[in-house]
Amino acid sequence: MIEIRPGDGRDFPTLMAFFDDAVEWLVARGSARQWGTEPWSGNPQREDRVRGMATGGGLFIAELDGEPVGALVLGDRLSYAPAVDEPEVYIGLLLTSRAHAGRGVGSALLAFAREETRRRGIGLLRVDCWSDGDGALVEYYRGQGFTPTVEVPVNDTKVQVFEQRL
Repeated sequence: MIEIRPGDGRDFPTLMAFFDDAVEWLVARGSARQWGTEPWSGNPQREDRVRGMATGGGLFIAELDGEPVGALVLGDRLSYAPAVDEPEVYIGLLLTSRAHAGRGVGSALLAFAREETRRRGIGLLRVDCWSDGDGALVEYYRGQGFTPTVEVPVNDTKVQVFEQRL
């Protein structure tokens, strides 16, 4: 059974491992444009970004039999996402261990995000994903009940912003 717990700075190495595994997987799929071809470990800027995720509040870690298998960051919208005129919770990160792909980790974390959003008395949950690839990420979020709203340019690629009314 997947359990979800609050995360903190001690989860920094786990997050880095998730990112490094994801980069390797993306490169193997031909999606290197999403996060590049190099591991995030050893890159000071990316390590600082991930450290901020670990220590900034809003981090939750999914565990399966006590082993970390996914991460979720809930908070304010990211700078490139258009503002909305109502309270929202924004998913700043949804990342799962590639070793546990297909076991419902992402779905469990998204269900938790919905529950947490409702618990806060908020009716809007938003998330974004890279949309310049094969479309699999966009379809994943559609399949999870999110509605695409706007596609925005970020650096040299595009990101699809989604919403889900709760």
